[in-house]
Order: sequence, then structure tokens, then C-alpha cells
Amino acid sequence: MNRGISTLLLAFAGLMNASVAYSQVAGQTSSYSGMNTSGRAKPPIGHVQFCNRQPEECVSRGERAIVKLDNSSWMELLNVNHSVNRAVSPVTDMDYYNTEEYWTLPDGYGDCEDYVLLKRRKLLEQGWPSSALLITVVFDENSEGHAILIARTDRGDFVLDNKTPTVEPWYATPYRYVKRQSERDPQQWVSIDDQRQLVDGVASIR
Repeated sequence: MNRGISTLLLAFAGLMNASVAYSQVAGQTSSYSGMNTSGRAKPPIGHVQFCNRQPEECVSRGERAIVKLDNSSWMELLNVNHSVNRAVSPVTDMDYYNTEEYWTLPDGYGDCEDYVLLKRRKLLEQGWPSSALLITVVFDENSEGHAILIARTDRGDFVLDNKTPTVEPWYATPYRYVKRQSERDPQQWVSIDDQRQLVDGVASIR
């Protein structure tokens, strides 16, 4: 099959799957089911240094609000997550920059924090407020530190992750949530009160 036609067919299939996924999300309760926070937390040093270098990336934008999740905003989440995951090749800070915890907008290569920074910027450019796009630190399935982007919507908090092309509710991931940006100030961080039970890597609400 012609490569161009094959690519178009795959893209069309992805859009169809995304529409089905939104219909499933839309069928859930519309009440807000976001994670709980419990006081201020120390910002990651990499984020502090990033904000010092690029302060324009660390200011509040738009009104403080969560985003109404409809088919359009759902597709924005899916497309940004998928496009950035495809555009950036994973590499550690030590291998690429010869230092630890160097947060930056990626130039084609980066680690988890760099994916997050680019996804956040792209969604801000599409009109999402900064209060609904929160960089979040977790322990992953291997008990290692990992960064994801949380998108806050009226149907709950959703995860944009460089490890997967799908966008999942925060409580459906195998991660242990530690801290995230404050919705009030992108340079302030808050602790996350993760009350879920993890059984064989599957989370459930207590």
C-alpha cells in the first residue's frame, strides 16, 4: 500500500477511536471528580530553574477555571498528547545535556518533563487557561519519579503522558501522585492527597 495512503488511514482510524473514547467519557457523570490537594509543596528544582530562564512560560494565563469537556476540547487533548509524543524522542538529561533535572522545551529530544512543558504550551496556545494545565509529579509503576500533565475539566482530571497515546482519568493510572502546580499560581506547588488503593498496579478509589 502507498505509504501516504496508509498514513491517512491510520490517522482516520485514530480519529474514529478518539470519537468513541469521547462518547464513553461523555456518558460518565458530569460532576467534577478531580484529585484532592493538601497544602503547599516544594517546587521541583528543575521547574524553578526553568522559570528563572523562561519566566514567560511560568505566568498565569486566562481566567482561573476548569475547562468544559466537549468533543472539541477532548480532541485537542488527544491531538496534543499524540503529536508531541511522536515529535519528541526520549533521552535523559544526563545523556543530552550532561546534567540532571534540566527542564526545557524540547528541540526534538527530551525527557518526561520536557514533553509536559511542550504539551502545556500547545494547549495554552489553543486557549486553555494555565489553571487547567498542571505539571504533576508522580511515582510510576516502577516507583521512579515521573512527570505528567494534568488537564482539569468539568468531567475530572485527565492525564497527558509521554508513555501512552491515550488520555486517561487520573485515577485510572498506576501512578502514585505526589505533587502538582497550584491552579492559582504556576510557580507554586501543592501536595496531592492520593487516597486510592493500588492492587496489582490497578488503582481504585477508597
